[in-house]
Amino acid sequence: STQANFAAYFTMTPTTMAFRENSAMAVPAPLWTHGPSPGAFYPMSHSTSAPSEPRQHTTQPIVTGTSVLAVKFDGGVIMAADTLGSYGSLARFRDVSRLVKVGDRTLVGAGGDIADYHAVKDLLDGLECENYEADDGHDLTPKAVHTYLTRVMYNRRTKMNPLWNTLLVAGIQDGTPFLGLTDKLGVAFAEDAIATGYGAYIALPLLRDALERKEGPLTKEEALTEMEKCMKVLFYRDARSLNRYEVATITADGIEIQEPRPVETDWSIANMVRGYE
Repeated sequence: STQANFAAYFTMTPTTMAFRENSAMAVPAPLWTHGPSPGAFYPMSHSTSAPSEPRQHTTQPIVTGTSVLAVKFDGGVIMAADTLGSYGSLARFRDVSRLVKVGDRTLVGAGGDIADYHAVKDLLDGLECENYEADDGHDLTPKAVHTYLTRVMYNRRTKMNPLWNTLLVAGIQDGTPFLGLTDKLGVAFAEDAIATGYGAYIALPLLRDALERKEGPLTKEEALTEMEKCMKVLFYRDARSLNRYEVATITADGIEIQEPRPVETDWSIANMVRGYE
């Protein structure tokens, strides 16, 4: 038998010999590669390598702007914000404008993260371009911009990636002053006087008091006086504010954003303050 197999091996053709050798070395592939063995668990391996792209979510504001104030008067709205961009507790950027025009009848003011504010500005620029390209005879109205920003903020909130801002929207619609707010959660409302940030605690009561004492709409001059008082109080009390602020006036004639002005302060009684050492 052994001699017969040995003789048969030498009588095979080269093609038959190659086929026999390849068949002997071939191993059938498993039916389920990388799967668990019978009765075993699948090894769940998690990669510990760092992601290739940096994290894009705003989980903590870096450069921020503080309060934005606004109040209605008879015929328009006045809005004010200082020009400081704070890097933590460092008064780093002292010429940051946080008031922006949208179309001819709307003004937006922003508190919170400055980078996210610029992202909002880019969205508003795109909104203006779309409205211009439509060329349908309809302008952007303050209520439309307010609704748009509310949807944007709520959409980003639902993605767990909010735009870290509180936005004020002011303008004239149908001959009537409009003033509204939307925040990073998409919460929105309209009011006669609104303040964001620290101003919601120490400036908004002053504005509301002025409206209640007048028992009616303020005049433009009265609104400016109250705004100057509030900005002075904020500079005294808010460590993230600056004694330099912008004021914008929105009326039926248009929007005027004035050059930054200084806060007139008096520190003569500072040496008599006790209890904060």
